[in-house]
Amino acid sequence: MLDAQVLSVQQLNRKVSNLLETQLAPIWVRGEISNFYEAGSGHWYFTLKDAHAAVKAVMFRGRTASLGFVPKAGEAVDLFAQVTLYEARGDYQLQVEAMRRAGQGHLHEAFLLLKDKLEQMGLFDPVRKLPIVAMPTRIGVITSLGAAALRDVLTTLKRRLPHVEVILYPSPVQGAAATESLCQALRTAVARNEVDTLLLVRGGGSLEDLWCFNEESLATHIAYCPIPVITGVGHETDFTIADFAADLRAPTPTAAAELAGTDRRLLVDALQQQSVQLQRATIRQLERRAIHVDGLAARLQSPQQRLAAQSRHLHSTMQRLLQAEKHGRLSSKSQLQHCVQRLHKQLPQPALAQPQLRGLEHRLQQAWQHRLQQHQQQVQAVHQALHALSPSHVLERGYAIVRGEAGQIVKNALDLKLSESLRIQLGQGEAHASVTEVSAHLSHHSKH
Repeated sequence: MLDAQVLSVQQLNRKVSNLLETQLAPIWVRGEISNFYEAGSGHWYFTLKDAHAAVKAVMFRGRTASLGFVPKAGEAVDLFAQVTLYEARGDYQLQVEAMRRAGQGHLHEAFLLLKDKLEQMGLFDPVRKLPIVAMPTRIGVITSLGAAALRDVLTTLKRRLPHVEVILYPSPVQGAAATESLCQALRTAVARNEVDTLLLVRGGGSLEDLWCFNEESLATHIAYCPIPVITGVGHETDFTIADFAADLRAPTPTAAAELAGTDRRLLVDALQQQSVQLQRATIRQLERRAIHVDGLAARLQSPQQRLAAQSRHLHSTMQRLLQAEKHGRLSSKSQLQHCVQRLHKQLPQPALAQPQLRGLEHRLQQAWQHRLQQHQQQVQAVHQALHALSPSHVLERGYAIVRGEAGQIVKNALDLKLSESLRIQLGQGEAHASVTEVSAHLSHHSKH
């Protein structure tokens, strides 16, 4: 016993939680709602009880969004839940996956099955939904003539869109024949093609009362209707298949009427603002045009004034032309005399040029002779330098050039071989010798 493992409270609760979740599969439980609380996160917390016991339960927002109603205290419901343990306090609770009103389980299950089927068929795809006309001219209403929802819709439309004509397509909205009647009303509206938007509305009621809006045939007619459809069925917490198929779902019939078009008062306000802006723009444009007209008027002259001005301009031009002609004749004569004088000065005068020519010839001859002497001196200096560097001149001073058998010049005694024939070039003539000894020193013995 002393060696047994000791668990912490957290470890104990975790073991119990794992045991509950692995050993007990999700189950259906029926009871009455109590202590219901909706958190800011959207999660629901409540107690499920009967006459003898109670258990806490939680339903997370991801599950509540598709439920279609909000349970009330004292309402009997069926829960499909997983039994779990809240480790922090050691309380076991139900984690709810699905909920339905007690006694309506089969309807709720049918609702979910049809919803999944139509969703997979693409009837609820947002891409299929039509945009709602912002400023309709006619609105169609499909509902019962005696429904309170009709009065609410007409009152709202009269207040918000008094200029829009309302056309009724009466149909029962409850009972066995209601679904087919609603489909016929939709077909009539499409055939007449006289409205821009259709409102499909009904007041609140139980799931059985609203069931005609959960039929596949009605959802199909709504989804394929070429006229935008707005549904307003029941209360804000009521969801029907028709809502998912519609182009826009409103929480109530009144809200559907409000979404059917832009409020006339907003349109009037916008029109007034645009009218004021247009008036101001028109005034500014007229002012700019008036300034432009004043400028044109300032430059505008009568024909008599223009003829008089042109006459004065013509007379002045004639005077300048006559003066220019007279001045041009005098100027041309003066220019001709000046050119004659310059030409006379440029005529050749051989008698004056002879002494200058002889002087230039004498200077050219002297310069040529001086340049020739300079070149002769340079040639002589180069000849002397070449003679001093000539090999024959070096040999005349007692030096000799030694060549091997192949005619190569011998520079190093170690390159020679014994008995090798040598040819020695002197300042005067040549001599032949044979190698008898090779030494690294500068002394050699040769034989003639």
